[in-house]
Amino acid sequence: MTGIKEKSILIEQRGAVALLTLNRAKALNAINDSIRHGLSEALRNVDEDPAVGAIVIVGAGERGFSVGADIKEIRSHDSPIATRRRLIPTSWIEVLDSTRKPVIAAIHGFCLGGGMELALACDLRVVAIGSEFALPETTLGLIPGGGGTQRLPRLIGLSRALDLLLTGERIDADEAFRIGIANRLAESSSEALAEALRIAEVLSTRPRAAISYVKEAARAGLDMDLASGLKLEKSLFALLTSSPDRAEAAAAFRDKRKPIFTGA
Repeated sequence: MTGIKEKSILIEQRGAVALLTLNRAKALNAINDSIRHGLSEALRNVDEDPAVGAIVIVGAGERGFSVGADIKEIRSHDSPIATRRRLIPTSWIEVLDSTRKPVIAAIHGFCLGGGMELALACDLRVVAIGSEFALPETTLGLIPGGGGTQRLPRLIGLSRALDLLLTGERIDADEAFRIGIANRLAESSSEALAEALRIAEVLSTRPRAAISYVKEAARAGLDMDLASGLKLEKSLFALLTSSPDRAEAAAAFRDKRKPIFTGA
């Protein structure tokens, strides 16, 4: 899988980590149909690959993660129905909602519009100092169409989310960290990528089922009342108690050695 290029997405395997690169540096990784289809296909492939334990997404070039939708691709002559038919079947960002393996965004420079929506859909975000975030769609007479109105309030709360959604104003990396968009800060783009890869490598060594079930419980629980969420958590916990990896973890603890997980 190393070095394979799928349209505007580069895929590289580094140990048990799959590194997916938005590969349109000259266009500041603006999102076009090639990225939409290529990224969703790449995510499905690496999620099914037993050699991959975690995923990192990064933008090519020095200037940004992604500036959002490619303005050159906007089809002003399309009807609303034609636009809906073109965008909805791709479900490119929504693929992240069903990805079982942890996905980390390594962000630098511009992270705007659809680029920010992509980052919001990832499980974790490592952000380089100097990065800029915004959902500027209202300034263009639109609203975010890649999950921004739904994921941002769930992540940082309704009031703070509405501030960004309504005004379209930009915030820097420090503010993004303060309000909960960024999980961790790094001094530079290279350090952000290095930290994202480090976290991904750590997660890739953990029992695969446990990591997947944590994601399932936390994400599904957002749409449930507390009692239902707790019930789901208990059910997933019970499924893991008899797993081979759980038995190996207990044996390794007893023998004072490092566990060898099989992903079962």
